[in-house]
Amino acid sequence: MSTATTLLEPRPAAVGVRSWKTPVILIVLALVGLAVFALGAPSNDVTFRLSDPGETLVLPDAVVSAPVVGWLTALVMLAAAVWAFLLTRRGDRVPGWLVAVFGVAFVAGFLTWVVGSAQTPNVALYGLLSGSFALAIPLIFGSLSGVLCERSGVVNIAIEGQLLFGAFAAAVAGSLSGNAFVGLFAAAVAGALVSLVLAVFSIKYLVNQVIVGVVLNVLVSGLTGFLFSTLLSSDTAKWNSPPSLPPIRIPLLADIPIIGPILFNQSIVGYLMYIALAAVYFGLFHSKWGLRTRAVGEHPKAADTLGVNVNRTRFINVLLAGVVAGIGGAFFTLVSVSAFNRDMTGGQGYIALAALILGRWNPLGALLAALLFGFATNLQYVLSLLGTSVPNQFLAMLPYVVTIFAVAGVVGKSRGPAASGVPYVKE
Repeated sequence: MSTATTLLEPRPAAVGVRSWKTPVILIVLALVGLAVFALGAPSNDVTFRLSDPGETLVLPDAVVSAPVVGWLTALVMLAAAVWAFLLTRRGDRVPGWLVAVFGVAFVAGFLTWVVGSAQTPNVALYGLLSGSFALAIPLIFGSLSGVLCERSGVVNIAIEGQLLFGAFAAAVAGSLSGNAFVGLFAAAVAGALVSLVLAVFSIKYLVNQVIVGVVLNVLVSGLTGFLFSTLLSSDTAKWNSPPSLPPIRIPLLADIPIIGPILFNQSIVGYLMYIALAAVYFGLFHSKWGLRTRAVGEHPKAADTLGVNVNRTRFINVLLAGVVAGIGGAFFTLVSVSAFNRDMTGGQGYIALAALILGRWNPLGALLAALLFGFATNLQYVLSLLGTSVPNQFLAMLPYVVTIFAVAGVVGKSRGPAASGVPYVKE
């Protein structure tokens, strides 16, 4: 195991090599913040409602001045950008916490500016965060599925198909049985079936993994669309009326201001997401299984030399990934809508893949990236109701722009597992 551990240790960076991408991007964004958040700040105050009036502990509203917040966030961003420039000029690496401070300032400035520009300059912050978290749940499941596959060396483009087939199976099984938990189990099985096809063709028959994933997405979309129009639509009460999974409120924890109702008043799918996130993270980085998984994803030949069955490990991990994604698909029909619609996942699997890359193939990083996508999506809906002048299309593209910047080098070089997408043939 010592050889495998050595193989997985990060390689030291080359001495004397400096990358100006991070400071340049930060400087550009800081200048944008100065022009928009500070110089272009609305003149009115912005009200953030921090808690639901129906909660046990009601917090007072936070009223801030849009110009003051705009100038403060712009100055913080400028200071962080200049600091990053000086560190790079000196040959030092820009620390991650400095980029994080810059990001928090940017989000605060943007949110204050965009809400202050609305016809009604007040927003329920608790509702914005709650909706963002709900939209991120299937993305988190999908990105965890991608982590399990790619860490073991298999590219999982079929996340969209796994989510969609899981949603379909949950709706049909839940409707026929009248039990939401039966639907949840069927969703896990459906996701595993999609993964089984992916594993057989990509691992056993060495078919290009990207092509198999794309074909599976198209196949599942066509199959579920056909069954929806011919079977589910013919008798909705029998085939497409699944019961909903009720929220489970955890006493005391759910009473924590702001985050309590969001995190601890979830359906069973939400709590399974917590379990899956913790299991994948600790399993990957603190267990023998995780060491073997990372070994076959980085250097399968060395892992094989140490006695690890490379293809069997990949096969098992791909099936587990399908189970995780299938449960995420059940969220659409057992929690969110309680009915299946044609292509109802709406490309969430591809967004989960982007979150995986933005999170640098780390479960916690993928979690934060998925929350970013959920926040941007929900912000689009909320601001359209407030009557803001900012185009919805701009808000919809914001997380993708952030992804491009991140992959380009703001959070460091984004490099997937070395053997990801490369079939392994034992010599």
